[in-house]
Amino acid sequence: MDDGKPTGPQAKWWSRPSAAGPAAEDRTPAAEAREPVAEGRGPAVEDREPAAQSPVPVPAQPSDSSGRPDEHGQEVPAPRPSGQPLHEPDEYSTPPYGGPGPWAPAPPVQRPTPAHGTVVPPGAGGPPPQYAATNAAGPQAPAPPAQPAPADAFAPPQGATPADAFAPPQPAPADGFAPPPPHPHPGPAAPAQQQHTQWLQYDPWGAPGQPLTRPGPPEGMEPGGRKKRRGGAFMGVLLLTLVAGGIGGGVGAYIERNGGLTTVELPQATRDSGDRAPESVAGIAASALPSVVTLHVSGTAESGTGTGFVLDGQGHILTNNHVVAPAGSSGDITVTFSSGETASAELVGKDSGYDLAVVRVRGVSGLTPLPLGNSDNVQVGDPVVAIGAPFDLSNTVTSGIISAKQRPITAGGEKGDGSDISYVDALQTDAPINPGNSGGPLVDTQAHVIGINSAIRAADSGRGPEAGGQSGSIGLGFAIPINQGKRVAEELISTGKATHPVIGVTLDMKYTGDGAKVGAKGADGTPAVAKDGPADKAGIKSGDVITQVEGQRVHSGEELIVKIRAHRPGDDLDLKLTRGGKERTVTLKLGSASGS
Repeated sequence: MDDGKPTGPQAKWWSRPSAAGPAAEDRTPAAEAREPVAEGRGPAVEDREPAAQSPVPVPAQPSDSSGRPDEHGQEVPAPRPSGQPLHEPDEYSTPPYGGPGPWAPAPPVQRPTPAHGTVVPPGAGGPPPQYAATNAAGPQAPAPPAQPAPADAFAPPQGATPADAFAPPQPAPADGFAPPPPHPHPGPAAPAQQQHTQWLQYDPWGAPGQPLTRPGPPEGMEPGGRKKRRGGAFMGVLLLTLVAGGIGGGVGAYIERNGGLTTVELPQATRDSGDRAPESVAGIAASALPSVVTLHVSGTAESGTGTGFVLDGQGHILTNNHVVAPAGSSGDITVTFSSGETASAELVGKDSGYDLAVVRVRGVSGLTPLPLGNSDNVQVGDPVVAIGAPFDLSNTVTSGIISAKQRPITAGGEKGDGSDISYVDALQTDAPINPGNSGGPLVDTQAHVIGINSAIRAADSGRGPEAGGQSGSIGLGFAIPINQGKRVAEELISTGKATHPVIGVTLDMKYTGDGAKVGAKGADGTPAVAKDGPADKAGIKSGDVITQVEGQRVHSGEELIVKIRAHRPGDDLDLKLTRGGKERTVTLKLGSASGS
């Protein structure tokens, strides 16, 4: 791995000295110390710059080439001439003895302790040697007297003769920390070949005054103890790191979830009593909701959901005819009150022409009737509130205004014969009304019912769910005026049927001109103007075009029916019509016909 140090050619783990001597390779003790030990043969020497050192004492050199006794009486062999190998060349060129050379690499060792009393051999050339240390248990041999020597020369360590100073190293044991085998202490007469020492690397920067010691653990310590201590310390540090990380993670998660270590309290208004002004939407809803119910209807072929409201304490509930129509004559009708209580209901009466029906629940007490208002008092722009169960979401409250009055609409017609078409002179509102709101009340600011929500104009060009379109509010909702609903509800409760006001004519529904045209014949071939009926008595004839009812313009046959049904049977009506290009006004009394 590149650690930022300049790289270059690396020295081999073994090398041959140059014939030119030290000057050729310029190998100084500092440079040798920076050479790494060969892979697998010992740790690398730390790369560090040498500090300023005092000159290393140099032992005295022999005066001649022949051996002579030293101060202890031991004969010191004469050193070999410089450059002469210590052994014969190996014909197999096996390192480190493949070629001639006086230097042999040391066995793998740890970094030695600071050197003491190290000397340099005289006239040695090539790379610096590795030095031996005496056994720590034995005394050191005295060093020969110091004599001047070249600066780059090295001498064998103390206690070793020149013969064994350059001897080949002993094979390293399998355990790098195992102590060397014991050797007998050399005496004065012991031959040089029997002296065995442990070789170490020379530390040129070690503190003076300390002896060289053998590597490995101190005596009495089990080999590998340092590794065990290191492993235990590492495991302790690792365990401490994991515990600290877990505690930190827990604290961080707590702070993230709770917003800090301290409780945060934001300013907030106190809780009020819940009272609202009676004319507010909340006040209106609180007053009207207990009287509004949700109807669930199921029959043999279909089912549906709608809304209704309580008319009296006897359990009569008013809703739309199309809400209860799926039940047929044998289906089930279930009523759910705003409190969540449910009860079964039975059909009292219905009328498809007005799209109204009355059901009744029995065995329920404490009912609160919803007060009825007067739809004739309603003005465009008055605020209103619609309550119902759109898409079966019961007790839904929406608000809006009255957008228009006396809006003639027709709804139904699924049967194809016109018997199920309803004609309504409706109140238009922008209060959101959706499927499920049908039959619910439209109330004013006094929480009085002014209409029964019945129809909407959908966003899909008027197509309803029956035509495959999805109905939804676009602010065009329509309600049956409560004045008309009250009369029909009273008749349904009293007789089970409702009566329709009629004038006794058959209209030409294919007429495309402006107004309602009286047809030529009736449906069964009878005259278009019923004999002795209200129209016949007022002088109306076949082909006349009725253009106004009570001063309100009529543009089609449907609008004429809507305007007539907005009145009661027996009421007097003023009609304006044209005949042969001339206008005339007639007055008639409305007749009565039984509804379906």
